[in-house]
Amino acid sequence: MGNLQSTEKSEQNSGNEATKAERKPKATRDAYGETLLELGRKRSDIVALDADLSGSTKTVKFGKEFPERFFNIGIAEQDMIGTAAGLALTGKVPFASTFAVFETGRAWDQIRLVVCYSNTNVKLVATHGGITVGEDGASHQALEDITLMRALPNMTVIVPADAAETASVIKYIADHKGPVYVRLGRAKVPHVMPDDYSFQLGKAHVFHIGKDANIIAAGIMVDHACRAAEILSQEGIDAGVINMSTIKPLDEETLLSAAGSTKVIVTAEEHSVIGGLGGAVCEFLSEHHPMPVKRVGVQDTFGCSGSPDELLKLHGITADTIVETIKKSLNT
Repeated sequence: MGNLQSTEKSEQNSGNEATKAERKPKATRDAYGETLLELGRKRSDIVALDADLSGSTKTVKFGKEFPERFFNIGIAEQDMIGTAAGLALTGKVPFASTFAVFETGRAWDQIRLVVCYSNTNVKLVATHGGITVGEDGASHQALEDITLMRALPNMTVIVPADAAETASVIKYIADHKGPVYVRLGRAKVPHVMPDDYSFQLGKAHVFHIGKDANIIAAGIMVDHACRAAEILSQEGIDAGVINMSTIKPLDEETLLSAAGSTKVIVTAEEHSVIGGLGGAVCEFLSEHHPMPVKRVGVQDTFGCSGSPDELLKLHGITADTIVETIKKSLNT
């Protein structure tokens, strides 16, 4: 009996250690590389393409195990998109990856015509989105990629909050038919989503609906939103948090519910406030439920070189900024 109890206790401790390991900060790009490899082992129709950055995008893991299904197109992003579309037309499910600024900027015309206009089943999974790219500076910091992709007909746009959600998203889009853009990051991010979470396209995850304010966030800002809500609660302000990981299509039902229950909506994103999550929320609410909306994000400016934390503070994309924005809005 003692040995049995000892074994059970050992197994419980092992399980707890595994849970702790899963909850350690992890880059969404790492989760992508692992999940893509997992999918490749199960499905022979999965192929991967990269523009000479597979070590950074983590598609290198897929390439090492399945070299016959991996295509390093080189520093030729436009060619990568065209090749991915061609592979999709043969029945393959192509995942095409590079840095967000290169994928959406250099190859925008090709994405528009051979992916979206032709409605081909191409999965664009870009890493190094936002200013947390860090020291690489403005030339490598994509701050308008969501705007560029959201404006295209037939395109679905997703920004996962953490590694666990990223894994769920990648598995989902492998079965989803049609163009998808998934924006991932370089830096490690905290685990914020519940252990039993499963991604559903166009469905936001509601942590809490607030009576005083609701924070609509995406990507790394979901963690900042949760921290802001905790700070506000200590001051008697009830702020809700909603992870709007699907930027297009928006979860309009949840957005209306959040708007109808509170005094102000605050959007939070690691992206320009023009045309991203904040723009999408404002566009919808202005027509269906006009109310005060404040946008926390990068203002109409480029980034610069610095550490991720320094840049987040410089551009005012932090939990403290969300707190200040809500308090100021409620006191106006």
